[in-house]
This record gives sequence, structure tokens and C-alpha cells, in this order.
Amino acid sequence: MKLVKATHPHQIKNIERLYQEAFPPEEQKPFQIMLQKSQEGHVEMLSVEDDNRSFLGLVISILYRDTVLLDYFAISPERREGGIGSAVFRMLKKRYADKRFFLEIESTRVNAANMEQRLRRKSFYLKNGMTFMPFIVNTFGVELEIMTNSNSLSFDDYHTMYHEIFGSRVSRHIKLKQ
Repeated sequence: MKLVKATHPHQIKNIERLYQEAFPPEEQKPFQIMLQKSQEGHVEMLSVEDDNRSFLGLVISILYRDTVLLDYFAISPERREGGIGSAVFRMLKKRYADKRFFLEIESTRVNAANMEQRLRRKSFYLKNGMTFMPFIVNTFGVELEIMTNSNSLSFDDYHTMYHEIFGSRVSRHIKLKQ
């Protein structure tokens, strides 16, 4: 299994298809903007592939200075539950070992129809060595918990990354949850 920078149209098509299937519309950034940011070097789109180059999943990360936000991570539904997710996550932690690596998960503090899925996701990341930051954010009306592999990420770091990469049109919708 390997992480391959998505450059071929079939890789990008596979990533876009899984992206649209795996993430709720209110959490999706416009895919064309992410492609543009990828071309600018701010977003890294990786195709998770087996040794036969079969598509297993996607990784979309935002790169900013010494930080990496794991923005989207999904394994194809037919390949889940086999340990692929944990194996890929270990590869990501190794890939970004010299960076402050963090991610967002839907809050488990609010009532939600998909609470079981949220709790499984939270458990997965805790099992794989991530810890919670002492702040919660509200991004475009969605409450998110921030998890990291380091304790040196502040809300200002988080907000600045969004502002620098996506501008004030996006960053003004990111608030510290009180």
C-alpha cells in the first residue's frame, strides 16, 4: 500500500467521487478550489493505492508553514474494516513527522443523527495517537473538535492557516467556540 500524489485524471476522478460520497455537503469545500490550491502547493491530494494501483482511499491535506491539517481522509467503503485506515494513518504521521499534524472531527458534544459514526471516528483517532486540543471551533455553522499529535497548536495558528490559504471569505466563518 502506498500514498501517491494525485496527478493523473483517473486518480483525481476517484478522489472526487469518494470525497462527494464520504463527506456531508456542509463539510465539503468546493472541489475545484481544492484542485487550484493543490496546483499552488497549499493542498496535497493523495490517492491511497494498493500494489496493483487499485484505488483504496483519499487523503487531502492543507500545508501551511510547519503545520499540516488532515482535511479529508476516507477509505473506500468496500475496503473499510480491514485495518487499512490505521495503516494509512501511520503512514501519514510518518510523512508529516516534522510538522504539527492536526485534524478536525465533527463534535461529539452536540446531539446528531450520525452520533455513532462520530464516536467511531473519535475512537479511531484516539487509538491512533491523536489528542484533543483545549478548544473547539465553529466553522460555517459546524462545531468541530481539533485533534493533534502535538500540544503546540493554538486557535490563532489554526485560524491564520485558513486565512492565509483561503482568505477572509473563509476565515471569517471560523470562530472559537465559547
